[in-house]
Amino acid sequence: MVVVEEAKNVNLPLLRTIFLKERQRTFTEQNTSEFKLEDFDKQTQGEYILSALIDDIPVGFISIWIPNNFIHHLYVDNAYQGKNIGTQLLKAAIQKTAFPITLKCLVSNTKAIDFYLRKGFVEKSRGQSGNGTYILFKLTKEIQ
Repeated sequence: MVVVEEAKNVNLPLLRTIFLKERQRTFTEQNTSEFKLEDFDKQTQGEYILSALIDDIPVGFISIWIPNNFIHHLYVDNAYQGKNIGTQLLKAAIQKTAFPITLKCLVSNTKAIDFYLRKGFVEKSRGQSGNGTYILFKLTKEIQ
């Protein structure tokens, strides 16, 4: 059974590892040798973080910049993907924010794009970042 709760300090080492490994696995078009464990702390600073736990072990997380209702990161350990954990994290995040909720997703991350579209996110625009072209998604209602 999956439990979604506010991230605890004791779980941060495993959340850092999930963040690093999933970024290395997903963003192969980037120089993944530059990715570091400390990136998690830098990229989630000031954000509200929820973690998904199975038997008290973190298997995923979502981080939200609450002032803008912006989902900054959503990662699930590869071994646990396809088990509804990302959906549970999204639902929990929605309870902590207000609509509309936005997020950006790199065009190269087709698996995540498919996930967000299935959940009811709508493409609002596209832009460029240092990591490539991204899609700005918006959600205005409960997820599907």
